[in-house]
Amino acid sequence: MKSATDTPYLLVLYYSRNGATRVLAQHVARGAAQVSGVEVRVRTVPPVSAVSEATAPAIPEEGDVYCTLEDLENCSGLVIGSPTRFGNMAAPLKYFLDQTGSLWQAGALIDKPAAAFTSTSSLHGGQETTLQTMLTPLLHHGMLLVGLPYTESGLSETRGGGSPYGAGHWSGPDGARRPDETELQLCRALGRRVAELAHRLSITRT
Repeated sequence: MKSATDTPYLLVLYYSRNGATRVLAQHVARGAAQVSGVEVRVRTVPPVSAVSEATAPAIPEEGDVYCTLEDLENCSGLVIGSPTRFGNMAAPLKYFLDQTGSLWQAGALIDKPAAAFTSTSSLHGGQETTLQTMLTPLLHHGMLLVGLPYTESGLSETRGGGSPYGAGHWSGPDGARRPDETELQLCRALGRRVAELAHRLSITRT
C-alpha cells in the first residue's frame, strides 16, 4: 500500500494495436510530467484472445509494461486510452477494467481525477462515444471525470481529434495519418490538467 509520504503518481493506461494510441499516451505523459510533485507511470494491457489457452508473457517483449491492479489502486490520478472498436473501447482495455471489482468494493479510486483519450480510423467513427465508454466505468468507481475546456484553443482549431470529452486522433482509413501538433497539444493539455488536479487533491489528503 502507498503511504502518505510517497510521491503521488498519474497512471497513463492504454491499449494500442498499431501504435497511434501509444503515441497519444506518450504525449499525455509528457504533459503530466510538466507538473512538479507528480510522477508519471505509463502502462499498457495485453491483447485478449478467443482461444482460452492463449496467454500473454508476464513482461512484454517491447514497449510499456503491463498494468497491475496495484498500479491502479495506488495512483493519484488516471488517464486511459484506447482505439475505437465500433464506437466502443477495445476489448483488451475493457477486459482489464472488468477485473477491477475488488477495487470498486474497496472504494480505492473514489475522488481521484480521471480522463480518457482515443484514436479512430474514420473522422466521425465514434471518438466521443468511445471516450464515453471509457469514462462510464470510472464513474462507477467514483472517480472525478476531467475533460478539456474550450480555453484550450486546439478544440476550436482541430481538424482531426479532440473534444471536451477528452483528447483524440484521426488516423485515417489506412491508419497512416500520424497525430498532428494540435492533437498532440490537446493530449499534453489533458495530461497536465489531470496531474494538476491529482497534485492538489493529494495535498488536501495529507
